[in-house]
Amino acid sequence: MARNGKNKKKKIIVFSAIGLLLVVVVVAVIIGSNKDDIILVQTEDVGRRTITQVVEATGKIQPQTQVKINAEVSGEIIELPVEEGDSVQKGQLLVRIKPDIYEAQRDQSIANLNRAKAMLVQRQADFRKVESEYKRQQELFKKGLISEADLESIKSTYEVAKANVDAARFDVQNAEANLSRAKEDLNKTAIYSPIDGVVTQRIIKMGERVSGSSFTQGTEIMTVSDLSVMEARVEVNENDVVLISIGDTARIDVDAYPDRLFNATVYQIANTATTTGLGTQEEVTNFEVRLIINTEGEVFRPGMSCSAKIETETRKDVLAVPLQSVTTREKKGREQEFGGGDGEEDYGDVQIEGVTDRDETEKDKPQEVVFIVRDGRARKMPVEIGISSDTHIEIVEGLDEGMKVVKGSYRAISRELNDSTQVRVDNTIGRGGRFSN
Repeated sequence: MARNGKNKKKKIIVFSAIGLLLVVVVVAVIIGSNKDDIILVQTEDVGRRTITQVVEATGKIQPQTQVKINAEVSGEIIELPVEEGDSVQKGQLLVRIKPDIYEAQRDQSIANLNRAKAMLVQRQADFRKVESEYKRQQELFKKGLISEADLESIKSTYEVAKANVDAARFDVQNAEANLSRAKEDLNKTAIYSPIDGVVTQRIIKMGERVSGSSFTQGTEIMTVSDLSVMEARVEVNENDVVLISIGDTARIDVDAYPDRLFNATVYQIANTATTTGLGTQEEVTNFEVRLIINTEGEVFRPGMSCSAKIETETRKDVLAVPLQSVTTREKKGREQEFGGGDGEEDYGDVQIEGVTDRDETEKDKPQEVVFIVRDGRARKMPVEIGISSDTHIEIVEGLDEGMKVVKGSYRAISRELNDSTQVRVDNTIGRGGRFSN
């Protein structure tokens, strides 16, 4: 009996201890769950840097000087002495169109001119004869030997002869113009290179027919380009083009030359935009910007893809923080700011202490902030920002040099951090996380 009593007593003690342990664990869990989570962050000291603002754009490599060779007369190609890729000199023959018809037109124009000149000589001879007779009749009239009617008759003949001379002279001028045009058309059957360069495209083959006239653009035959001076033609968004100026420097990344950057200079900015996807949600408005490239002796070919980083502004010795450190937070709402709530009366443009709707809109806009670490907690600091580079952004107002600004993780900065959030700094890892104390 005594042994059974002892066993019961032991069981009671064991169960009591287990129950007490469970209570302690539950209380510890409840207390632990009520504690604030500590967010792991990485920081960087606010320091002074040189910030270079960059506008990025993509486009194609093209020669600065590129001439399209078009036919100005119609006919069959009978000479085509250059191939695509050939180097040519200014004045070198590129194309010859069959000239037979234009030679015939020239010869016909020469014959017409000679005929017109002969007619002019004849008209001038007739005029001199009539003029002599007219003068003789005038003398007779003065002596009273002929009537006034006879004088008027010879005068009319004289004026007709004079008009015939003028008409013959105009015929000569017209024939000369036709001959000049015929010679010009004949000359256009031979096309010579207008520049030193390379045939970068040849469209027409030997024996094909081309068409052309003085009033419309003729058949495109080939393109001659000066590859010694190349340019990048890039498309810049309408929001960024206002930052770019003539003379800005840039770095060009050409796909054909990986791991290399080429220096370039902005020399032309389009005044008219190009719009794609007009009237749709994908509508984009860009401006073409042209940059002269220092090719450094490399061979660039028209149409190569490239991307440009245009340096639009540089500021030295300014306070800067990592680009990812700056985020936005909503400002306090109207009720929090002024203690308003449901049933707030609207007194028109002025609602509370002379604050207008416009002022309220400004107050409701998100503000740029950064988080600094002080005494183990994150502190939200509104800032005024300036220009930015690829990695850092200028802080115009709101921070002091040496402050520790949070630069990671992205999730912590954009979502998790608030004013007075507990944090732990660990700059030995590349990515933050969350853990419970």
